[in-house]
Amino acid sequence: MKTHIEPQLKHTPLYDWHKKNGAKCVGFAGWEMAVLYTSIVEEHLAVRKNAGVFDISHMGQIFVEGTGALNFLQKLCTNDISKCRVGHAIYSHICNTEGGVVDDIFVYSLVLNQYLVVVNASTANKDFDWMTKQKEGDVTIRNESDSFGMIALQGPKAISVASKLFKNIPGRHECLAENIQNETMFFCRTGYTGEDGLEIILPEENTLELWEKILFAGKDSNLLPCGLGARDTLRLEAGYLLYGNDVDEEHTSMESGPSWVVKLNKENFIGKEALLKQKNGELKKHLLAFKLKDRGIPRHGSKIFHQEEVVGQVTSGTFSPMLKIGIALGYVPLNLEGNFSIECNGKKIPAEVTKLPFYNK
Repeated sequence: MKTHIEPQLKHTPLYDWHKKNGAKCVGFAGWEMAVLYTSIVEEHLAVRKNAGVFDISHMGQIFVEGTGALNFLQKLCTNDISKCRVGHAIYSHICNTEGGVVDDIFVYSLVLNQYLVVVNASTANKDFDWMTKQKEGDVTIRNESDSFGMIALQGPKAISVASKLFKNIPGRHECLAENIQNETMFFCRTGYTGEDGLEIILPEENTLELWEKILFAGKDSNLLPCGLGARDTLRLEAGYLLYGNDVDEEHTSMESGPSWVVKLNKENFIGKEALLKQKNGELKKHLLAFKLKDRGIPRHGSKIFHQEEVVGQVTSGTFSPMLKIGIALGYVPLNLEGNFSIECNGKKIPAEVTKLPFYNK
């Protein structure tokens, strides 16, 4: 009889700091990550009201370079990468031929013919293999995920904290590369919380030093180190999808909802034919957002009812610290109206369909 051996979890450059400073760590996407330091709600509110800093070094970084880089990314991505000027960022999906989402990504245009693609932790190797298979023309693709750390500084006071440390700060949805102490760092004015802030990509060996500088610079702003727990509640309030839960290869870009991510009027891209068919009448289900009307906390896998019939499952659910109610996402068949409910701890709690984001300042 064979013994099943669990794969060893990876550690970020900040793992030892997390453990020394009381973080509760859990396995996530093959990594042992800090899920919280004090409480999810306290860290969540710190980001909404002041600032928080997150270790997101598990994210992947893939560089796409060469005179054919733009054409390659246009073929690969659902969004129109030609609209992403040098120094700017754009969100997109990568689809398979059936329109299922291989990953959701951010593309940063660094200089002419050079792009940085930030991918999800669980999909970095899969994405690189998929991109390599689609490669054509003068394109070089490099997976540098193991070389970088990544820190997210988020919240209404995040930029004032960053300004104490860095001379140049990019504008919203922009990026820049800076040479600091002979090391290249990438500053991206993007995030996953619904707040303003920076995502900073830097050499792995410099990550701890910057982390501690940010914490010191943010003391007067009540900045807190935050874990993945708060990152998840923040992103769900903001209506951002989580790959592997709300979006995956079993669901298409059309089904998952953010239609602005799919530019069907651009030249051919992988999955376009399947997505076009769905747009023209073959769509059978879609991702809906729900607010509970009574007390309860929906969780991943909770049953969604329409009338008395189970019509779907919650893909992401939580208690919203800002709205003080339960919120959820889930796929249900098209054209259902009224009288939804979600099972929470064995009870069916009435739920109303709402538009995203759940919370917006």
